[in-house]
Order: sequence, then C-alpha cells, then structure tokens
Amino acid sequence: MKDIRHPAHHHSRAPGRLASLLLVLAVMLGLAGGTSTAATDTTAEPTRSTVRVPARAMDAVAAMQPSWNLGNTLDAIPNEDSWGNGQTTKATFEKVRAEGFRSVRIPVTWGDHQSATAPYTIDATYMARVKQVTNWALNSGLYVVLNVHHDSWQWVEKITSDHDNVMARFNSTWSQISTTFRDAPRALVFEGINEPSFAGATDAQKFQYLRELQTSFHSLVRASGGANANRLLSLTTPAGSPDQAFMDDLYKTITSLNDSQLIAQVHFYSWYPFSVNVAGGTHYDATAQKHLDDTFANMHNTFVAKGIPLYIGEYGLLEWPNHFHPSRVERGEALKYYEHVGYTARKYGLTTALWDPFSYLNRETLQWRDPALMNWIKSSWTTRSGTASFDKVFVPKSGPITAKSLTLNLNGTKFRGVWQGDTKLTAGRDYTVSGNQLTFTPTALTRLVGNREYGVNSTLQARFTSGLPWNIDIVTNDVPVLTNASGTTESFAVPTQYRGNDLATMHATYADGTNAGPTDWTPFQEFNKAFSPDYPNSTIILPPEFLKTLRDGEPATLVFHFYSGTTVTYHVTKSGSSVTGTAS
Repeated sequence: MKDIRHPAHHHSRAPGRLASLLLVLAVMLGLAGGTSTAATDTTAEPTRSTVRVPARAMDAVAAMQPSWNLGNTLDAIPNEDSWGNGQTTKATFEKVRAEGFRSVRIPVTWGDHQSATAPYTIDATYMARVKQVTNWALNSGLYVVLNVHHDSWQWVEKITSDHDNVMARFNSTWSQISTTFRDAPRALVFEGINEPSFAGATDAQKFQYLRELQTSFHSLVRASGGANANRLLSLTTPAGSPDQAFMDDLYKTITSLNDSQLIAQVHFYSWYPFSVNVAGGTHYDATAQKHLDDTFANMHNTFVAKGIPLYIGEYGLLEWPNHFHPSRVERGEALKYYEHVGYTARKYGLTTALWDPFSYLNRETLQWRDPALMNWIKSSWTTRSGTASFDKVFVPKSGPITAKSLTLNLNGTKFRGVWQGDTKLTAGRDYTVSGNQLTFTPTALTRLVGNREYGVNSTLQARFTSGLPWNIDIVTNDVPVLTNASGTTESFAVPTQYRGNDLATMHATYADGTNAGPTDWTPFQEFNKAFSPDYPNSTIILPPEFLKTLRDGEPATLVFHFYSGTTVTYHVTKSGSSVTGTAS
C-alpha cells in the first residue's frame, strides 16, 4: 500500500546495451567482493523457527492463514520509526502469534539504505536490522513474507525511462537479500516487488516490464542456492490489482516459470466508493458485496482452481479505521465487510493478510486499538456472524414513538433473540420477527429511549446461533439544524446542531446541475477530503481542498445526508478568498 506518495519526475534516459552489460558486470563483481556486499548480521538471534512447512505450496499458503502486515515500519521512509510506529521488538510478533495469526508480511523499503549507483550496496547495518526483525518473527512461530516495498514507486517505476539501470539495481537488491537469507528456513517467503508501477506505461508495457522483473527475481533467488533453491516465492500484478486482465497475465508468467513453489499475490481494499466513502458509497450494499464476491471468485478461478495458491498480501479499507480523524466508514457497515471477507476467503481457499499501518495494533502498548473490531475479524476466520441492515434504530424526538424495523442478514445462522445486557427482551411484547424483518414495538422503544436525550439512549444485541452478536444502538434524533456562516477559503465551518445524527455524505452541485468540488465525476464528495464533521465543536468543516475548487461568485448547493435518512440543504458561495454560507 502506498501510504506516502511523492510525485516522480523522469528526465533520465536508458543507457545503451553495452552500458547495461557493463553495469550488470559491475554489480556482480561487487557482490563477489567482500567490500561492497551488504554484511550479514553475525550477532543477531539465530533462527529457530518451529514452523513445519508443507511440501506443497498450496498447503503451505493455506497454513499461513491468517496473516498480518507489519505496515509503516521497515517500509517507512526514510527510517523504521519515521511514520510513528517506533522500533519493532520481538514482543510484537509474540503478540501477533498469540492472537491467532500464522504469518506476517514484513514490507521493507531499501532505497534510502542503499547506494543509488552501481553496485547498489545495501547498508550493512540496515540489512542486519531487517535480518534481526525477520528472525524474531520466524522464532515466534510465524511464516514471514519479506519484500521490496516502496522502492516500487521510488525507483523501479523509472524502468520505462532508465531500463538498464533499474534492472541492474533490482537484480543487485535481490542478490544481496538472497545471499543474506540463503540459509533461512523455508518458512521465510520472498516477495519480489510490492504493487509495481511503471511510469507512463500502457497495460501491455506494464505486463512486459513486470514479467522481466519477476522472471529475473525468480532466476536470481533460485541460482543463489541453499534454502533458496526451493523457497516459496510470491509474484504479483501491476499495482497488486486483482483486475482480471492483470491476473490472467500473472497466471501466464507463473506457468511459464514451471516452478511448483510459486504464489500469486494481489491486494484488496473493497469497492473504492465504499472504502473511502465517495460517490455515495455510505453502506456496504449489494454493489460492494458483489464486487467482493466476484473478485474473490475470480482469484479462485484464475489461480487456486488451477493449483496455484493465492495470497491476498494486503486487505482492509483504505480509510478505516483511522483513530485520528472522523470515521469515514460507518462502523456497522465496516463490520459487515470484514465478516464478508473472512467468509468468502474461506469459501474460495484464499489466504488474507490484514494491512496494519497503525490502525489495529498499538505498537507501544501491543494492545488492539479496537478489541471489538478485532473480535469480528478473528471470528470471521472460522465462522459466520449474523448482521442487520443497520446498527442503529433512530427514534425522532419531535414526534410520537412508532414501531421501527431492521432487516436481519442471517448469513446461514438462525436468529435467537434480542438482549439488553443480560436481560432477554420478550418476543411479541418488545419485538416481532416476520421472515427476516425485526420490528421493535413502540412500548419497547419508549422504555429504551428513556428521557429522550439526543444520541444513543441504549444498546441492544441481536444474537444468532453462531458467531458474534450484532449491536443495535437505539438513538434519539431530530433533523439537524445548520446556520449561516462566513469565512475564507482557508478556514470555513458550518455551525451544526447534529441532534443525535451522524453525517454520512455531502452532495454538491451548481444551479446548472454540474458537480461542485474536487471529485468532479460525482456529486457525492469524498468524506474527510471535501467535508468533515467536527462533532465536539458542532460544525461541519469545508476544507480548502473543497472551497478552492468552487467557481467564483456561483453558489454551490450542498445537501448533507445523515445516516438517519434525513437531509439538510445548505448553500456556499466563494468570492475571491471569502466564503459565505446560507442555510435553507
């Protein structure tokens, strides 16, 4: 995953064929000499992996399920602690193993610790650190997937304009890694390149460049001998995409290598509008579910059904959970997604690696930031859980209390009933069930809302015959109230009385019907990019990224959608650097 991306500029030209051959020769001579190769760590803890790796790649990858990513760590730029996760310890892997994970992917960015010119020597201290961290994971009883990570966009993508230098550097990098880990146990898996990109290339050119890189990676590792002779190797698609054409080309590459110890790898972050909350993707709806079902089925049919194991090297949601910003994705909708991932991966025989940049495991305390979320993820590894159409029931404060319904998603389970804490609600009096329709009676809701303060008044649990219970918040709400405001393109906020509501999305258009905002292909703008709720300060923030794209002097109509189903219209007009907002 590209957590930080800097724009690349390509001005260099590829050297001629003779220059390329000389570069490769220089690299190989450097690797043969003791002064230029990266030194291995002679003081690191020796490898004592207890993992017994099956002979068949399919069985080995199955044994790697579930998997976890040590994200934003050794892949951070420029140093391990640059992105806030500090220094990794052995206790990190012991925690992960104790929580039920069977493998860990360790992304590594090498470029800032490597000479940018031939023979492209990797700093010995850095190589020793990578070896130390890898050994800790292996000695904790985990499979390890070790890769070349953000180098993909730092310098590998320049292969389109600097082919021979990039190939020489790539080959040197893997020659050094292979030498260092030559005798590591087979529980260590090599991944040639993460999410490869190729500047300005067509799809056909991407396939060509990637095939060259991965074929060279395969040859170098195998030729290095030792345990590398039959080590599991992971190959991927352009950008790690599960696009069918990309997977078809990867299948051709893998079959052409005639090697039974190869793994196909792609990444999955759900249907994009849902993953970031843009274009109306506020719910894990039928479209998002079908996207996952179809994609996972394609992974199975392209690889697993033909005897090639598939490793989803990263999965999650692109912008959730994020404990430092308002939540883009509604919690219950996210839980449905994770439950669906676990079930469908089991259905199709796919191994999944949770991408964890900081969002799940607190690296300082080694405690889950959201234990309830992790319980849902872990439960999905073995069983299905029932859910419902939403995790809230909204009871308007301004009117009489009436019956409210949710649709149960049984997911192969059977409904057992509804509880409030340890007290089971009474069927017929408190709720009724007709088919998959769960309806709460006015009598029950009157009791559950209490004094009817705005917000969550009580929480219930729908329980099923297997899996985890589904939490249902009973919420008192009314239509939010927005008021007039003024500000600048650098600082503008809409005063908002939320009155028990959570913001879902913002629809932005001009009077002529065209879309307003930076995401011009849809009227529904991106959450936390074009708008963001500030619940503690009772405002909706419209950031400069949205305001500076507005047409000067032309009012934009904003329709704020809330998860209760209510909408509120607001108008903003930019005049130079001034902004005025008017409530409807």
